[in-house]
Amino acid sequence: MTSHIIVIAILLIFSAYFSATKTAFSSLNKTRIKALAEKDNKSAQFAYKLFDHYDKLLSTVLIGSTLTNVGVSALSALLFVELLGGANIGATVSTIVVTVVVLFFGEMASKSLAKEAPDKFVMYSAPFLKILIILLTPLTAVFSAWKRLMSKAFRTEPDSKMSQEELLMLIDEVQQEGSIGEDEGDLLRNSIEFTERRAEDILTHRVDLEAVPVEATKEQIAEVFSESKFSRILVYEDNLDNIVGVIHLKDFYTGGGIISGDIKDIISPAIFVLKNEKISSLLRKLQQTKSHIAVVLDEYGGTYGIVTMEDVLEELVGDIYDEHDDVVEEFSRVSDSAYRVDCSTDLDEFCEHFDIQTDSEMVSLGGWVAEQLGKIPEEGDFFSYDNLEVTVTDVESHRAMFVEIIQHQKEDGASDTDTAPAT
Repeated sequence: MTSHIIVIAILLIFSAYFSATKTAFSSLNKTRIKALAEKDNKSAQFAYKLFDHYDKLLSTVLIGSTLTNVGVSALSALLFVELLGGANIGATVSTIVVTVVVLFFGEMASKSLAKEAPDKFVMYSAPFLKILIILLTPLTAVFSAWKRLMSKAFRTEPDSKMSQEELLMLIDEVQQEGSIGEDEGDLLRNSIEFTERRAEDILTHRVDLEAVPVEATKEQIAEVFSESKFSRILVYEDNLDNIVGVIHLKDFYTGGGIISGDIKDIISPAIFVLKNEKISSLLRKLQQTKSHIAVVLDEYGGTYGIVTMEDVLEELVGDIYDEHDDVVEEFSRVSDSAYRVDCSTDLDEFCEHFDIQTDSEMVSLGGWVAEQLGKIPEEGDFFSYDNLEVTVTDVESHRAMFVEIIQHQKEDGASDTDTAPAT
C-alpha cells in the first residue's frame, strides 16, 4: 500500500511537470530566449535548440502526460479497491479523488506557476526534457508519422507567418510591458506600415508646387528660390503637366553668384512615378537615380504632385524640420473644447485624434471637409459630424486651409456617421 502511494505521488509530480512544460513553452517569449542564447547563456541555448524540434517536443510532453495520468488512475483504482474492499465503490471513489487531485495539483497549480515565469521554467527543465525526448523517441516517431499521414489526408498546411495586424499588436504589448519606449514603438509601427503607404498618401499636391517655366529668366528663378527657401525647383514647358526637369540651388549659384551659363545646362532630368506607387519602391528609385525628388503622375499622365526624399523618410522617423521650415501645429487648442486644425492633416490622424469614424476615401482633412460640404469651401461654412462642429476659418485658392473644431461630449448610442452640413 505504501509503495502504491509513493509511486502515485511520483506520477503526480511528473503529471504536473508535463502540464507545466506544455504551458511554459506555449507562453514562452521565443525572442527573449534567443537573445539570451546569443549572449552565451547555456541554459537558454539548450532551451532554444528544443524549438528546432518542436513537434517532437510536443509529442513527448503529450505522451508523458498521458502515460502518467493513466498510471495514476490505474494505481489509485487498485489502492482504493484494496482499502474499501469493493471493486465498484473503490473504482468510483478512485475516479473522484484522482480527478480532483490531477485537476488542482497536476493541471491548475502547475500551469499557473509555469505561466508566471515560463522563461525560467523552460531553461531549468530543458536538460531533463531532452532526456525524455530521447527515451520516448520510438513513440514520438510513431506519432510524427501519424501526423504527417493526417496532414496529407486533409491537406493541411501550417501557417506560421505573422500578419501585419499581429505584428502591430505585438509591438503594443511589448510597449505596454515597458520593454520599449513610445518613440521606439512609433518607429517600429512606421516601419511595418511603411510598405503599405503609397506616393499619393505623402505627396505635395500640384497646387502647392513651386515651379518655373523653361523660358524663365535667371532673375525670376532667383526670386523663386529666395521666396520658397527650397533647394530644388521644378521646371516646366507650357504648363505644369509637362515637367522637363529640376534646377538645384547648388547648381544655380556658384562661388561668384548666379551662374553665367545657360540655365538649360543645369536642368537635371525629372523622375516620374504613378500616384499608386508604393513608397518603398519609390525610395529605391530615388536611391538608384541619386535623386531627391520625384514627380507623381495621375492616371492621365498629368502632374499630380511631388514626393521628396524627406517626405519618404518622415514616414519612418516623423516630421523633419530645418531652419527654413515654418513649424505649423496640426492641432492647436484654442479653448477647452475648441481646436484650430490644419486642413493638410491626414484624415486618419484627424479621426484618431477626435475619436470618430468615417468611410470617406479622402486622404486629407481639407478633402473631407469639401466632401462633407458638397461644394467648394468658403470662409464661414460649417457642418456637424458626430460630436464635432466644423467651421471653415481660412480659405485659399478655393481650398480650406484651416478649420475650427468644437468637440462636444459624446452621447450614448450616438452614431459616428450622422452629418448635418450647412452654409
